Amino acid sequence: MITAAQKELVKATVPFLRERGVELTKHFYSRMFMHNPELKNVFNMGNQQNERQQTALAGAVLAYAENIDHPEVLMPVLDGIGQKHISLDIRPEDYFIVGGHLLAAIGEILEDQASESLLKAWEAAYFQLADIMSQHELSLYNKQIQKKGGWTGWRPFIVKDKVRESDEITSFYLYPSDGGAVADFLPGQYLSVRLFIPELGLLQPRQYSISTAPNGIYYRISVKRETAEHPTPDGMISNRLHSFVNEGDLVDVSAPAGNFTLQNTGNPIVFISGGVGQTPLIAMMESLINNGSPRQATWIHGCRGKEVHAFKETLHQWAVAHDNVSRHVFYNNLAGIYAEDNHYEGWVDLKRFGDDMLVSPDTEFYICGPGQFIEKHYKDLLAMGAKEESIYFEEFGPQSLQLN
Repeated sequence: MITAAQKELVKATVPFLRERGVELTKHFYSRMFMHNPELKNVFNMGNQQNERQQTALAGAVLAYAENIDHPEVLMPVLDGIGQKHISLDIRPEDYFIVGGHLLAAIGEILEDQASESLLKAWEAAYFQLADIMSQHELSLYNKQIQKKGGWTGWRPFIVKDKVRESDEITSFYLYPSDGGAVADFLPGQYLSVRLFIPELGLLQPRQYSISTAPNGIYYRISVKRETAEHPTPDGMISNRLHSFVNEGDLVDVSAPAGNFTLQNTGNPIVFISGGVGQTPLIAMMESLINNGSPRQATWIHGCRGKEVHAFKETLHQWAVAHDNVSRHVFYNNLAGIYAEDNHYEGWVDLKRFGDDMLVSPDTEFYICGPGQFIEKHYKDLLAMGAKEESIYFEEFGPQSLQLN
């Protein structure tokens, strides 16, 4: 149990964490992987290379130190982390390994400033957080196994269909190899898929949004091929799916997780997607249509051009078939596009539509795309009068955006 005096010691490290937090977390990961190299099979080594994981962890440690008196205010953030953890099969014992290296890293970075009382305070603070996280994740695991077709850990799935959706995006239809049912999920959630990467000599998990409504039979993920000459380890996973995983192959899959999900209301809804960020929103829109929802739905999507626009015909058909659905598409270049309403040249610009079209007192907004895309449109919506609590967003990868 952490004492009041120990909380004060933890709070006293806030200036250090603000200034040198990333230095601390970089040292922590380096130390942990040196002593426990098996954990490289659990952590996303792509985010280690680009330092997104180190930056995200530094932000989380800082937020915890700042809110050590009332850690419950961090539960929305902790839930997102917990959802990611259960998708990676993180267990309570893993917290002891991580905690040992984090506490050692604090001592090694602070050196003479790391008094015994300070290290004891951080030990108490860390294990308070570990207990909160372990209990929350246990409840999430229990919910998984209580579902029909639910499971925890990794389960083999067969790729029964592999469908090209655009020049860059291919869909993979995943069926359980045991022939059993698959657990329902909330539209917007993701799966973890695990592959062995020969170039790294490691198993590597990656999260992919489920791009179809719940059906009890299969999951679909829609994956973008990375075109860089030397792709990051993230690109290695996606590109391996494209180039080496074929129909009939097996892949390891974890149960659906994530808290970027469609709210069960009757409010008008606006989907705003950039590139492959449309995948969780596809599941949301399809679920609304399958359920006969009368909610007014507007879809605004941006990408480079029609050749990379996956699901463009699906979106067009939904808008034609349903009076309560409309869609607007932004392409960087309209060359080769026949004259058509609701197509625009340039970057997505919400202000183009005017306040009255996008914002009513109860409108909900769901944004998914690159971090800069999310941040821009989040701020634009606030400026147009949207309520902060009505804007939901999903940032692929470690959580680094601090918008609400």
